[in-house]
Amino acid sequence: MDKKVLHVDDDPQILRLVHRQLSSAGFEVISLDQPEKAMKTLVDSSIRVCILDIEMPRINGLDLLRDIKQYDGGIQVVMLTGLVTLSTVLDSMRFGAEGCLFKPVDDFEPLIETLRAAFAKNARWWSALHDLKQRQLT
Repeated sequence: MDKKVLHVDDDPQILRLVHRQLSSAGFEVISLDQPEKAMKTLVDSSIRVCILDIEMPRINGLDLLRDIKQYDGGIQVVMLTGLVTLSTVLDSMRFGAEGCLFKPVDDFEPLIETLRAAFAKNARWWSALHDLKQRQLT
């Protein structure tokens, strides 16, 4: 299973830290510090799972989440943000995020588990689509 993740955050230090931790956990991470390039990167790289910060210049992560889900509702999105509020969590859920985790990240295990669950969910959807195609052929 391809475990490619797009991580979008305007903080280069967070990008490096997350990249290092996720790479050591077996993920292929594409780090992007320019949120306005996220959609093109997502499409060009056929990425099915991404991590988004919320407070970024030019494009807010929640707006980007909505754009991603509008483009393809099957792409799994995890919010990783320093904006710790009830509305952050509720808006993330409402717009279709798989999870909302908070910075600073002291323990990466919750993020890794959330990503594994996102990849598993994605695999179940692809399996269902494959099964549907097989049934239509018979």
